[in-house]
Amino acid sequence: MRRRNLSLVLHAVAGHGEISRAAVAAEVGLTRAAVSTLVEELLSLGLLAEAGLTRPGTVGRPGTALVLSDRGPAGLGAEVGVDHLAACVVDLRGKVRASAYAEAPNRDHPPERVLADLAGLVVRVAREGAAAGLRPVGITVAVPGLVGRDPGTVERASNLGWEQVPAGPLLTAALADAEPPAGTPAGTPADDPSGDPSHAPSAGPPSSAGRLSGLPIGLDNEANLGALAELWLGGHDRGLRHFLHVSAEIGIGAALVVEGRLFRGAHGHAGELGHVPVRPAGPACPCGARGCLEQYAGEEAVLRAAGLDPARAAAEHPGPGGRVRLLAERAGTDPAVRRALHRAGSALGLALSGAVNVFDPQKVVLGGGLAELSPWLLPGIESELRRRVTDRHWPDGAVAVSSVGREGPLLGAANSIVRSVLDDPTSVRPREEPS
Repeated sequence: MRRRNLSLVLHAVAGHGEISRAAVAAEVGLTRAAVSTLVEELLSLGLLAEAGLTRPGTVGRPGTALVLSDRGPAGLGAEVGVDHLAACVVDLRGKVRASAYAEAPNRDHPPERVLADLAGLVVRVAREGAAAGLRPVGITVAVPGLVGRDPGTVERASNLGWEQVPAGPLLTAALADAEPPAGTPAGTPADDPSGDPSHAPSAGPPSSAGRLSGLPIGLDNEANLGALAELWLGGHDRGLRHFLHVSAEIGIGAALVVEGRLFRGAHGHAGELGHVPVRPAGPACPCGARGCLEQYAGEEAVLRAAGLDPARAAAEHPGPGGRVRLLAERAGTDPAVRRALHRAGSALGLALSGAVNVFDPQKVVLGGGLAELSPWLLPGIESELRRRVTDRHWPDGAVAVSSVGREGPLLGAANSIVRSVLDDPTSVRPREEPS
């Protein structure tokens, strides 16, 4: 009961940004005395802060405004992409306080090497966060593959060449190697075994959270985390509780949000839209099937259909977004690019129509590279949906473009830690007072 009540108070403050104790009591249905006791505990945990006086608009003394703390417990998100790595720290308000990015050709590279490079970025942002008074209380990693019921194992990531990779334990070990030894003086950077200065931890004070390798580490599919970022940060009407989020880079992923919660399926594999066959006799897919959606609407497939060589495009436009920007730039003047994008949109609409007919979402939200290419994809998507969603009217505007975009998986990863704190404030240890 105490844990539930602490969470109620914390969520009430999070929902308003700034609110008095009396207003919290009225919202959560507890007495003012009970709320005051709970608030004092949350203040002692470093989860709340006081922000001056607020007037209730009625006769009476002004109250002290409560806000989520912008110091202390924080979320740390990381991302493994096919061609990049990223990490960030967000405070309890969801604001990004430190971030790092590195181009990295991760396809078919040993997982140990990829995760060692990622560990360098994680240490770097954690140290930058520590300089701002933040201490991560957990790490979530977004990966372009299937994560089953074991939250530490990537079961399959075809575009990385990973099968049954214990990524959680490997990252824990890599963090232990990447962190400075215990007792390293502040401002002394750790050695960077990768030799890439973009991966080297920046100098600064050691994290007040202690060893990062001791933090809980979770993994999740990038599409799932992109959908959660859309739910939490996308700025949609609060009535949007059922939606299908679809995003694409090299591959295509989707995630279904039902009643404001992520639907994972019996084995945690829900949302593999990219491997829905749209042409059963079509080209072979790395997953082992034929005619998968990715072979028509994935980034490389669209480049080939437009007469562009994917390898050359990757070399000339490296990093996530480079090839998408190339397609967007050429779509205005090159009919072959426009045809390829329309073909991709039609394939997406064909696959999405099945999902819409089965799950009946309020909206379909396009994220990642799809959001940036939406002007050319939407006509084909909406045409197929109008033709194939026949049991009910498919309204205009029911396909929305993400406001979170390409940053969704990383922001979803970091904010998943924040949400876990809001849901269970007792999981946070009391802050350490300076001696």
